[in-house]
Amino acid sequence: MEPPALTRHRRPFLAPFWVMWLIFFLLIAAAFVAYRAATTTTVVLVRHAEKELVTIDDPPLSAAGERRAERLAQIFGDVRGPGRLDGIYITATRRAQQTAMPLAMRLGLTPAVLSGQSDADSVASRALGEHRGGRVLIVSHSNTLPALVQELSGQAVPEIREDEYDNIYVVTVPTFGKANVLRMKY
Repeated sequence: MEPPALTRHRRPFLAPFWVMWLIFFLLIAAAFVAYRAATTTTVVLVRHAEKELVTIDDPPLSAAGERRAERLAQIFGDVRGPGRLDGIYITATRRAQQTAMPLAMRLGLTPAVLSGQSDADSVASRALGEHRGGRVLIVSHSNTLPALVQELSGQAVPEIREDEYDNIYVVTVPTFGKANVLRMKY
């Protein structure tokens, strides 16, 4: 009797099939990481409250301005839970500082003072960079607020009149996609 012949079965080359599945799972993992990294930063912009009509360079808030600053603190002063502000940016003027002070005290935050030479691009970059995925308030002035909103969202807003103090602009800036602007009155 003869020993059985050694038979060898050939399997088809399956590397392209396995490589395809490996690439598929890597793409799924990358999409998951990108999805988890995607955030939305919310920037709330207000003009300082009503100021005293005096001839000094840096006037304080009027009584109506102090009441408006208290309303701002009531609106955004929730100490815990969703919607809590993570940071406050103010200009170096007394009226901007006094507008943010009641809110800052309620939240236990120290407002970051923006330098006098800060342009809209640097303010927007700083707020988005330092509070990525968070919520931040910027107290500014009638001549700089529209430029800030446009820099953050790409959308133009109307010019703010000298006697207009009650606008709140809420700009949501997602990591991917288009920013949105919501204008409210308070």
